[in-house]
Amino acid sequence: MFVVVGVSGGIAAYKSVQLVRGLVTAGHEVHVIPTEDALRFVGTTTWEAISRHPVTTSVHDDVADVRHVSLGTRADLVIVAPATANTLARMAAGIADDLLGVTLLATTAPVLVAPAMHTAMWEHPATRENMAVLRARGVQVIGPEDGPLTGGDSGPGRMSEPDDILAAALAIVPDRTDLAGLTVAVSTGGTREPIDPVRFLGNRSSGTQGAEVAVAAADRGAHVRLVAAYVDEGVLAAALRHPRVTVVRVATAVELRTAMLAASADADVAVMVAAVADYRVAEVSDHKLRKEDGTPTLDLVTNPDVLAELVAQRQVGQTIVGFAAETAADDAELRERGRRKRARKGVDLLAVNAVGWDQGFGAGENAVIVLDASDGVRAEVAGDKRAVADGLWDAVASVRG
Repeated sequence: MFVVVGVSGGIAAYKSVQLVRGLVTAGHEVHVIPTEDALRFVGTTTWEAISRHPVTTSVHDDVADVRHVSLGTRADLVIVAPATANTLARMAAGIADDLLGVTLLATTAPVLVAPAMHTAMWEHPATRENMAVLRARGVQVIGPEDGPLTGGDSGPGRMSEPDDILAAALAIVPDRTDLAGLTVAVSTGGTREPIDPVRFLGNRSSGTQGAEVAVAAADRGAHVRLVAAYVDEGVLAAALRHPRVTVVRVATAVELRTAMLAASADADVAVMVAAVADYRVAEVSDHKLRKEDGTPTLDLVTNPDVLAELVAQRQVGQTIVGFAAETAADDAELRERGRRKRARKGVDLLAVNAVGWDQGFGAGENAVIVLDASDGVRAEVAGDKRAVADGLWDAVASVRG
C-alpha cells in the first residue's frame, strides 16, 4: 500500500518515527511529508532513513515528475501525525502553499489525523469548528488522548500512541484481497546480453512498471515471485521489503527464461513485463574489444521467446499476461499491432503501450490498452505506473471470474 505520512511541527513528531517504522515493517511504501516546523523536531535525515524515500517540504522539488501532485493521487492512505492546531486550520481552509497542503488537496484517499496540542488550543472554538469541517468532509480522527502534556500540564491534547494510530489507519482502508491465495509470477526489467566483459546489448526499460505490478498484486493478497533483470535497487525497494514478494535477480534473456519458467510452473498467473532482448551475440569475447583491433562484426542469434514458452507450458486454469511496447502513429495502429501480437502469442491478456523517446520506458506515467483473448478491449488505464498496475490486476480478476 502507498502511504503518505504528514508530520507537522509539534513535540509529538518524535512518536511518528515509530509510526513510519511500523508501516514500513508491515511492507507498505511510505512517503513522509514534514512541514518546515516539523523539521525542527525531527530532521530530514531521520525521515529518509526510516521511510527509505527522499523527503522534502517544497512543491518546487521534482517538478518534472509532478511529485507535488503525484504523492496525493498515488496514495492509498494519508496520515497526519501529529496534526497541530495550525495544520488542522490550514486543512479546513484548504491552504496549499507547501507540499503537505498540496498533497492533502490532491488526494482522494482516506485521511486520518492524529491531533496533538495543548488542551486550551484543542478546546478553543476555532479548533472545534475546524474539526467539525474536517469530519464533515470525511476526515477520520484518532485522539487526542487525555494525559500529561509538555510543560507539566495535563488534559486532552496528547497525541495517540503510534501503534494505535497504525491500527486505526489500516482499519479505514478498503481491504482489497481479491488476489488472496493466488501465486503470481512477474518478470520485469531489461535483459543485458554481453558482447565482451565491459559491453552489452540492452534497452531503456527501468523495470518500474513490472515492480509496481508485483507490489500491487502482493498488496491485494497474492504471493508474488518477481524475476528481475536489470533494475535499479531503488525501483525494487518496495518489492524487496514486501513480505509477500520474493525477488530473483537475473541478467540475460536465457537466465530470465530459466527463472521465469520455474517461477510460473505452479503459478495461477504469469505476467511478462520484462523487456527481453530479441537477440544475443553468438560468441561473447573473453577480452575487451579494442579500436586498434578494427571494427568488430557482431553475429546475432535469436533469444528464446519466453512468453510463447509460458503459453506452451501453461497449466490448466493458469492465466498468462503479456506486455507489448510498440511505436505507433496513432491509437488505431497501436491496437492493431497489439491484436496481432496477442494472436501470435496466444496469451489471455496483452497490455499494449506506446513507447518513444519520452514515453513508456523511464517515464513516470504510462498508458496501456488491455486486450483479451477475443481481441476486445478489456481495459484502458492511464496514470502513474501503480495505477496502471492496479488496472491490469482488475482486468486479470475479471477474466478469472
